[in-house]
Amino acid sequence: MYKILTLNNISVTGLDRLPRDNYEIASEITHPDAILLRSYKMHDMEIPASLKAVGRAGAGVNNIPVDRMSELGIPVFNAPGANANAVKELVLTGMLLASRNICPAWDFARNLEGDDAAISKAVEAGKKNFVGTELPGRTLGVIGLGAIGVLVCNAAKALGMNVIGYDPDISVQRAWQLSSDVQSASSVDDLLSRVDYVSFHVPLIDATKHMINADRLKNMKDGVVILNFARNGIVDDEAVVKAIDAGKVGGYVCDFPSNLLKNHDKVVTLPHLGASTREAEENCAIMVADQVREFLENGNVHNSVNFPEVFMPRSDGQRLAVVNANVPKMLGQISTVLADTGHNIIDMLNKSRGELAYTLVDVEGEVDQDCLDQIKAIEGVLAVRTL
Repeated sequence: MYKILTLNNISVTGLDRLPRDNYEIASEITHPDAILLRSYKMHDMEIPASLKAVGRAGAGVNNIPVDRMSELGIPVFNAPGANANAVKELVLTGMLLASRNICPAWDFARNLEGDDAAISKAVEAGKKNFVGTELPGRTLGVIGLGAIGVLVCNAAKALGMNVIGYDPDISVQRAWQLSSDVQSASSVDDLLSRVDYVSFHVPLIDATKHMINADRLKNMKDGVVILNFARNGIVDDEAVVKAIDAGKVGGYVCDFPSNLLKNHDKVVTLPHLGASTREAEENCAIMVADQVREFLENGNVHNSVNFPEVFMPRSDGQRLAVVNANVPKMLGQISTVLADTGHNIIDMLNKSRGELAYTLVDVEGEVDQDCLDQIKAIEGVLAVRTL
């Protein structure tokens, strides 16, 4: 029986992927084998000694101490792409809100007073204050061409926009999915200087913090619209507000309200709605539940942010999973222990990622406690278990 601790509400559709005859799932549970969460911040949490896996029903993992998990030999799974369509739709919504001045126009209409004749007269007099622009022929820049960025690019092309993308680390898979009509920028600054709209789809790391700042704003087009549905901190909000007030920036749409932004008439802030659709929540929960189950039951790893991708079909023997520091002679030491304790290897797969290495070994017969203890005693071994 595997024990699963949920730190947030996880879609029932996802939890149903974990059969109750083998899984106990609760928001309060002792000695969990795995943790499933969404936005819960784990950084100050005491990590249970029993923990074998963490699964986030979403893409970003800023709320999880990934380095700490790696030190303990615990994989962190996420659900890249599961919420991509939801975020794409919100980006398109943001462009339309800004282009057609929808929010101030709606606010104007909601505050009209008088009888219907007076309202009609006020509408005709006031609508000139909300004249907008159309998207076809305008240029959108997309920074970050992962699952979301590629969908945004392709959707914008379908709307008749010119699209420029930038991602020095784009994967082959995403490159195949990207419309051939999307132009490639040579750098962030090259892209920013050429666009009418810019949307960010990158994680928040040191290299992406304040990608939009006062210096870069000077070189952007007058009236540019900035969209941030990725992470708070990628855009320097104070610099953008100053640029709006100076007439440089035409609008700012983001998912991260603050006292600085929420009441500004050229800023639209939404309450972190990027992945807030029933479909996205279900897709994320299904994906991460399947990944955690596959790891717990078979040791295979898919969509982990700190472990290598590993898949080895099950054989008739017992499976041993070993996490260790990625240093020389580890595989030889593990094999030697197995041989010395009389365990014949049927199949073996070893992969590494950065400072971590992960090995699956299928052996004839059962691996006894003495063998496990000897492997655990090898310097550099972080975790070992039988499946």
